[in-house]
Amino acid sequence: MTNDKPVVLMPEDIQRIMGKDAQRNNILAARMVAEVVKTTLGPKGMDKMLVSPTGEIVVTNDGVTILQEMQIEHPAAKMMVEVAKTQESEVGDGTTTAVMIAGKLLENAEKLLDNKIHPTIITKGYQLAAEKAQKILQEISMQITPENEDILRQIAMTSMTGKGAEGSKEKFSKIIVKAVKQIEEGGRYDLDNIKIEKAQGEGVHDTELISGIVLDKEKVSQDMPKKLGDARIALIDFPLELKNPEIDTKISISSPEQLQNFLNQEEEAIKEMVEKIQKSMANVVFCQKGIDDFAQFLLAKAGIYACRRVAKSDLEKIAKATGGKIVSNLTELNPEVLGKAEVVEEVKQGEDYMTYVRGCQNPKALSILIHGGTEHVMDEIERALMDGLGDVVSSLKTGLIVPGGGAIEIEIARRLRQFGQTLTGREQLAVEEFASALEFIPVTLAENAGMDPIDVLTELKSRHDSGDKNAGLNLFTNKIENVLEARILEPYKIKSQAINSASEVATMILRIDDVIASEESGNQNQPGSSNITGLE
Repeated sequence: MTNDKPVVLMPEDIQRIMGKDAQRNNILAARMVAEVVKTTLGPKGMDKMLVSPTGEIVVTNDGVTILQEMQIEHPAAKMMVEVAKTQESEVGDGTTTAVMIAGKLLENAEKLLDNKIHPTIITKGYQLAAEKAQKILQEISMQITPENEDILRQIAMTSMTGKGAEGSKEKFSKIIVKAVKQIEEGGRYDLDNIKIEKAQGEGVHDTELISGIVLDKEKVSQDMPKKLGDARIALIDFPLELKNPEIDTKISISSPEQLQNFLNQEEEAIKEMVEKIQKSMANVVFCQKGIDDFAQFLLAKAGIYACRRVAKSDLEKIAKATGGKIVSNLTELNPEVLGKAEVVEEVKQGEDYMTYVRGCQNPKALSILIHGGTEHVMDEIERALMDGLGDVVSSLKTGLIVPGGGAIEIEIARRLRQFGQTLTGREQLAVEEFASALEFIPVTLAENAGMDPIDVLTELKSRHDSGDKNAGLNLFTNKIENVLEARILEPYKIKSQAINSASEVATMILRIDDVIASEESGNQNQPGSSNITGLE
């Protein structure tokens, strides 16, 4: 007896897209993400203005910032955002490049799918191409050492172009290289030791490197000195006030004398604390916790400069900059644990007061103080500086750099095509498409600069075919030149990470042939729709 009752596998509110539809849908979403950031690539790229539901505005050219601020809903599109995040955390720059290569790889895979080529063959071809591309990349890259300051500055300048920092890029590149070389410890570079502070007012070109730390804190009492030379700095992470009992405590006092004695004892305890600080010869105190009013008065009377509620991360940076140690008990306070700086002073920046710790002997932590007319300008300059710092550090870590301006992509694509000819199977077609995906970078650079992309691509290809492997786009002159001579350089790590992440995410998305999405009740955003921002 046959049972005609349909078999129900899943609840009704589950959405399922299968086979080709699932692939097309995912590829379309990923391509749309690449399209969003495409116009920001290169020195002539445009910016995006993102407005949050609460009316906050972000104006940026930075790929990862754009993708994070857009509230992307589509699951495949979210995977593309991950590519940008990885690139940001690994190198700090090249996020747009990575996302664009991934998007183009998927777009090109679609052509192969239309020609009835199986997804696993495409992914195999892409993997072969990615491995080969990494080998070619290593062959082409050039070695540098920390002594090549001029080259490091050029790398910083290349990374900052197109990010609103062009006007002062010479100055910024010097700041970046000096800061990175200063914080080096045993061949390691920790960018957390470079503190970026912003002060509204003056212009972007007034941005300065301070061989010490800038705190957005003011001194606790107006009677304290505004400026102290030959600063001896005590860093303490306990409160300069009396502890309140944790639980309700009753104190029985039966006479006015006893009350007076009790209050006197409190004052004596605080006096003792301040005396210990004076004994240690400290004339500046940075405290992680609170400072009692009476303690403030005594410190001011002793001519000691003090700041309270300084963040732990800032205390650690001051310790690194001044050579001091953070103490957690007053008995440990002695001249040996004090940090030293030439000057500690309070400076008014616009509406706010800041504390500058300047002139440290051999600081392993520094500050870059950004000036600018508006909050948005300073934010974008901060992103540009972070890109520059990331590029210089990653160049020093690997010791390798590559020619920029699209030259490296064209050269890898050319050699990949030659490698493709040695393959016999259908993977050859996938390698071919991988090569043309890399060419998407110089094409977009040209497009964003208002040049004819096809003319540029053909000329670049013919220059590379004739052996000029450093021919790339110089978008300051809008000509194809030797980019090494034009000093357009990039870290090797940007390219290797971008190719890695892009090929991995593209092969992952290609292997998906079934999307099963359960809906939250009342959520109208269907995962099957190609609404990638959730803003429709």
